[in-house]
Amino acid sequence: MKLSDLAPAPGSRKNKKRVGRGVGSGHGKTSCRGHKGQKARTGGGTKPGFEGGQMPLQRRLPKRGFTNIFQKEYTIVNVGALDKLSETVITPEVLIQEGLIKSDKYGIKILGEGEITKPVTVKAHAFSASAKEKILKAQGSTEEI
Repeated sequence: MKLSDLAPAPGSRKNKKRVGRGVGSGHGKTSCRGHKGQKARTGGGTKPGFEGGQMPLQRRLPKRGFTNIFQKEYTIVNVGALDKLSETVITPEVLIQEGLIKSDKYGIKILGEGEITKPVTVKAHAFSASAKEKILKAQGSTEEI
């Protein structure tokens, strides 16, 4: 076999439709758009969500509340997951290394789901009240970064 013998499987490749190249091509004159009408015009067609003049769904539904653009998005880790780690000082770097989180881009918050039995020092950006309580109860300590 030579490099020149390589070819795609028969029927796997199809030529693109070349419109507006004369009547003999079968795609000439109106270029497959039909006669007149909105879709035949340049720039014709409707915008996404258009429902033929009926009030569109995104305008019919009630709008409530607002999105706080300054809200802090924490990466969460539960206390139960910390109990499985062998380290005594748990930092964001340790959590990434152990594969509990992917990154600490937005900060880390420790939540109180699960139990912790060994004393550890946890360094994170935020703690829930129950998480703090459980860590302190296990003779550990918390430190906000």
